[in-house]
Amino acid sequence: MPPVAKELHEQHIERVVNEALMSSKLKFKELNAIAATVKPGLPMSLLVGMGYGKKLAREHNKPFIPIHHMEAHALTIRMIEKVKFPFLVLLISGGHCLLNLVQDVDKFLLLGQSLDDAPGEALDKFARRMKLHILQEYSSMSGGRAVEVAATKGDPNAFEFPMSLAHYRDCNFSVAGLKNTARKYILKLEKTHEVEPDQIVPKMEDLCASFQLSIARHICHRVQRAMEYVSLRELLPPDEEKTLVVSGGVACNKFIRGCVEQVCLEMGYRLLAPPPHLCTDNGAMIAWNGMERWKAGKGVIDPSSPEFDEVDIQGRCILGEDMREDVAEANIKCKWVKLKI
Repeated sequence: MPPVAKELHEQHIERVVNEALMSSKLKFKELNAIAATVKPGLPMSLLVGMGYGKKLAREHNKPFIPIHHMEAHALTIRMIEKVKFPFLVLLISGGHCLLNLVQDVDKFLLLGQSLDDAPGEALDKFARRMKLHILQEYSSMSGGRAVEVAATKGDPNAFEFPMSLAHYRDCNFSVAGLKNTARKYILKLEKTHEVEPDQIVPKMEDLCASFQLSIARHICHRVQRAMEYVSLRELLPPDEEKTLVVSGGVACNKFIRGCVEQVCLEMGYRLLAPPPHLCTDNGAMIAWNGMERWKAGKGVIDPSSPEFDEVDIQGRCILGEDMREDVAEANIKCKWVKLKI
């Protein structure tokens, strides 16, 4: 509920900033710059963060660094690992799913992104439709986490799902068809077994496992094609270790990450992922992105410049230069890595 989120942001943002300064034993005069997320996201919430960040920049005469929140996800790994540019990144969360080649702090090539629901959103909606929350074991979990845990007890081959975007030789993602197939299975099970509103369908764990596998397989196919494309266009140094970074909330899903790792092993990539507390949206990644840009001298805006007043939020935007058409034109046919489940 965007208006409620906006109100809560306004109520707490000053307290949170002051507590962060106190715990770090720093004062505003010791800071180099102020960074704030300006895109993409809920416009009402972005306005609160950007407005407060610009206010601090003016009051304390500090440079302002507007941050693309998906760029921050992509660069978070460099906070804990020595990852050189360029590298491939897969960002999977409740609101996004995209593949980028990261060439520099401010240079990204977009290879593919969601055409409809993001994987995290699909898993959450599936969990709600399955009514997993009425079971005590899953009542305190997020939808995606509940599906992941339930899937460990099921057979991923019990239900058949279609190959999403099988005839499109690009790196875009689509899970709407998979979600619709899952809905049909649920309706059929409910009708066949006369399931009451407060009951769970039979074979619940099997359906969770099969749905999760269908999403994992789809992600793996798009990742593999991205690797093939990068190799075809010689966008990564051939004599250096190739890296795929997985970030975003769904990167915490061990099954999906394990499937992606199998592709990495076959394709000669090392897989890196931030720890779970840095995978989901967090302030530390925004600060880190700001520091990366500050050190590189890129996107740092003086509060007295005309550019400062022109900084605004964007609810929707892509990350980097759009290469999706070129990926499709490359028409890459892949021999899919066989996942060991």
